[in-house]
Amino acid sequence: MFLSLQNLGSLAVFMAVVVGGGITIGLLTSPGEWYADLRKPWFNPPNWIFGPVWTVLYIFIAFVGWRLWHIGSGSLAMKLWYAQLLLNFAWSPVFFVAHRIGTALGIITLLFITIAAFIITVSIQDWVSALLFLPYAIWVGFALALNGAILSLNARHRGYLSSVFSTCCSRGSKHSFDDPKLYRGI
Repeated sequence: MFLSLQNLGSLAVFMAVVVGGGITIGLLTSPGEWYADLRKPWFNPPNWIFGPVWTVLYIFIAFVGWRLWHIGSGSLAMKLWYAQLLLNFAWSPVFFVAHRIGTALGIITLLFITIAAFIITVSIQDWVSALLFLPYAIWVGFALALNGAILSLNARHRGYLSSVFSTCCSRGSKHSFDDPKLYRGI
């Protein structure tokens, strides 16, 4: 790929939007007391690991988006790239700010599927981009398992699973599995 001043400028824009956006969302939605109080699985990594891992992944995501934008900004691969970024940026506010563990699980599941579809789609025309998305797919797969385990552990704690089902599934209930009140005080 030819690196002209214009191309470097567009790369800088992709880096600013993706890396800057990811870091900003991470800082604005950092885990607080609510997250600290949740029960977590044995495979939950220390909080300090998330920042460095996501920074590297956001650099890869930005670089791949930039590559694809030059190849074909209206392609299916580019549309999948936009979709994964939207889902990625939506997850942290839903999980850490809104405390919607179930909705966050749905978002990260869609994110994982979108990343997999992206890798399959882009591998035909740009194997470098497909390879750069593999660590991202692995990390999101891990995060999906972590999100699911946190939902499961905290729904079951102190009999919350049965209260969730009875509250959410009774006729005329105004509650859902995502009602933060169901997870408070766990």
